[in-house]
Amino acid sequence: MPKVLIITYYWPPSGGAGVQRWLKFVKYLREFGWEPIVYTPENPEAPATDDSLLKDVPKNLTVLKQPIWEPYNLYKGFIGLKKGEKINAGFLTEKKKPGVAEKISVWIRGNWFIPDARKFWIKPSVKFLSEYLTKNPVDVIVSTGPPHSMHLIALELKKKLKLPWLADFRDPWTDIDFYDKLMLTKASDAKHKKLELEVLKTADSVVTIGWHMAESFKKIVGRKIEVIPNGYDEDDFSKKEISLDIKFSISHIGAMNADRNPKILWAALSELLAENESLKKDLKINFIGKTDYSILNDLEKFNLTSYVTKTEYLPHEKTTEAMQASQVLLLALNNTPNTLGVISGKLFEYMAAKRPILAIGKENGDAARILRETGAGTVCDFNDKEKMKEEIFKMHDLYKEKKLNIGNTNIERYSRKNTTKEISLLLNSILKK
Repeated sequence: MPKVLIITYYWPPSGGAGVQRWLKFVKYLREFGWEPIVYTPENPEAPATDDSLLKDVPKNLTVLKQPIWEPYNLYKGFIGLKKGEKINAGFLTEKKKPGVAEKISVWIRGNWFIPDARKFWIKPSVKFLSEYLTKNPVDVIVSTGPPHSMHLIALELKKKLKLPWLADFRDPWTDIDFYDKLMLTKASDAKHKKLELEVLKTADSVVTIGWHMAESFKKIVGRKIEVIPNGYDEDDFSKKEISLDIKFSISHIGAMNADRNPKILWAALSELLAENESLKKDLKINFIGKTDYSILNDLEKFNLTSYVTKTEYLPHEKTTEAMQASQVLLLALNNTPNTLGVISGKLFEYMAAKRPILAIGKENGDAARILRETGAGTVCDFNDKEKMKEEIFKMHDLYKEKKLNIGNTNIERYSRKNTTKEISLLLNSILKK
């Protein structure tokens, strides 16, 4: 059985969205003829800890761990966080507007730590893995980013050992939604773009999670970019009967930063409440995951705070139960220049939960494409308040009649087993080159 070495920053018991994709690929790769080996930090700065994910790690899996030094304790001290406090991803701020210290630290982050704060792990990882692979050869290496330092580890191994390499992008690099917030100098911007281009040119295959992201990379490098979306794992969903919420619940599962704040939706809900006494009695808005302070401020501004229930974090197995129990699942996409290519990982789990999805985003984006294909929900443009009101009104009416459901959806293509089959075929094709 051929072996594949997977270089990933995120691995259980680290929680959050970043761990899911390759954890699930690793879970099923043996079924498609590949033996995975994982390389990951011993002491990462994870956004959360989730021991429930350990059940997905295959038995007798080789997991190589090496210590990593990251400048996060210095960063935390500089901005006033305690040593044990977690750092939020994607510029999510839960308590207040960023102060001067945060702004300085962002400038340092963007211009000193290229491509990211894990850069100090590149050299020791290349040294360790070069020695390991000389004694324990593999057939292909995979790097998954962000953090894009993982790609730079693989790039150096490719140069030294001439191994076939697949570079997997779960998010863009220079086209990511917060790139413009890094306050980069011209020299730093040029360095990011140079490294990005070298990775895209040198890897034997490049794969992304969506079609617009693939097109964005194709414009940079002029080569074929593969698309293998994220997905859902049937094992994550309870086989027992999950009772639906008694209230008309609209639930957002996962972190919501300022770029995902659907301000027009809050305005639409506020107007509907003023027009509909029944909705006033029924409405419940659930947030499960970290929520930016700007969202809570807007909810208060639109007099929605009394309808809100907020839960900081749930283990993954509990979040899927929350999805299955919700009347409506809210998918708030990033309102940023790259929004057409944004496909939140939660979309696929939402579909597997088989509850109606209300997405706020572009109607011609990748997420909308998947929702149309599967019939799992509806998309309202960021500024289309009337359509939002219309869709919520219809959903609430169906809820009152106990008929709020979705039809049979064609979601099997997005099962983790099927996406693992796709990645295994890609690995096979790299071997034959």
